[in-house]
Amino acid sequence: MENSEILVKAGQLLLSLSILVVLHELGHFIPAKLFKTRVEKFYLFFDPWFSLFKFKKGDTEYGIGWLPLGGYVKISGMIDESMDKEQMALPAQPWEFRSKPAWQRLIIMVGGVTVNLIVGFLIYTMILWHWGKEYLPLENVKYGIATDSLAQSIGLRDGDKIISIDNVAPESFGAITGDVIINQAKTIQVERDGQPVEVKIKEGFVGHTIKRKKGIVAPRIPAILDTVLPDMAGYKAGLRDGDKVISYNNQPVGWYHEFVKLVPKDSGRTVPMEVLRGADTVRLTVAIPGGGGKEAGKIGVSAIPDRHLDFVTRHYTFGEAIPAGFTTAIETLVDYVRQLRLIFVSSEVKASESLGGFMSIGNLFPAQWEWQSFWALTALLSIILAFMNILPIPALDGGHVLFLIYEIVTGRKPGEKFLEYAQIVGMVILFGLLLYANGLDIWRWITNKF
Repeated sequence: MENSEILVKAGQLLLSLSILVVLHELGHFIPAKLFKTRVEKFYLFFDPWFSLFKFKKGDTEYGIGWLPLGGYVKISGMIDESMDKEQMALPAQPWEFRSKPAWQRLIIMVGGVTVNLIVGFLIYTMILWHWGKEYLPLENVKYGIATDSLAQSIGLRDGDKIISIDNVAPESFGAITGDVIINQAKTIQVERDGQPVEVKIKEGFVGHTIKRKKGIVAPRIPAILDTVLPDMAGYKAGLRDGDKVISYNNQPVGWYHEFVKLVPKDSGRTVPMEVLRGADTVRLTVAIPGGGGKEAGKIGVSAIPDRHLDFVTRHYTFGEAIPAGFTTAIETLVDYVRQLRLIFVSSEVKASESLGGFMSIGNLFPAQWEWQSFWALTALLSIILAFMNILPIPALDGGHVLFLIYEIVTGRKPGEKFLEYAQIVGMVILFGLLLYANGLDIWRWITNKF
């Protein structure tokens, strides 16, 4: 990955998280103010030892920290990550969190999660209203599927047309991989040479699919070179946009996925090719770059599925986008919870292959700035942030909510010492997970497994 691509991905991640963190903390800040609870600090990012920027207005210090791992609001009289024991040792004041009724404290604590869910819903609504929803219907995959060795290991074949997963038709071609993984499907129904065939999914297939972080299959498309990059080996050899590859190294080529499998095998060699350009057959030779550089085994060509398949865009009026955005947000949340569940209930899914830190999250963003992708990923991260924060782990919003519900139900407030120790345990768990997830990212980067 080039430095410019890294900067674009990092910039999108930083902007996305900044938006979500500020809005999440506003979800705590606003109800705290409404209930006349003093908020001492409102920070984007953490500020141990010093901050990059700060100013004070009223009782609240607003600022930006230097450690981009989140953000926080420091509410007076609340046991949180600041662990301000001196304040907690003093008598409770009317403006402090601990002086407020349990129902008010509960609203303050669930405010951040509530805002993140609303933000996810609103972003999905605006995406559907502005851009619509583009998808590839199964019936429009007219050339069938392109398979690799993993798909072939369970019996799928090039040209198969997928009909259903466990006898349920996927919403679109793009939903196939998610349906197989999340539902732990057992069978795939396909049409092969005009006949229905059922393919059984073998044990271990889902785990291998997750590990390689690719789709199960891709739509098969003709070997037409939609883009030939200047100054790359293909262009230098005479390849041009729109050429259709008909043979490579004296082997017939019918489909683009067949062609891209052959090229890397000839790294460092010069091979003959034949392409169809208009009505003419053009013969040329291509010197495939070798060595260990980033261009090794590449000639700088690509095919674009959108130009060969009939994608459909469903457009929404604003009134239609609202319920559709709500449905999308709920489906996203449910799918994410089901994916997490697989880590604990499926022997095929390993935490070390499914978890990731900031590098993994940043890698989700495209290498070029695209607002539609940016907002779609921001909506996804907002839903994830909401779910992760409501988990009943001390130091997270969900831990505070759990203790507050206990107080409301029993009428007894947990002791402050208990809450302090629970906060410490929660922080140790969270920092441990943070180090583990980002350590996995570093290891993948070192071993070239990103």
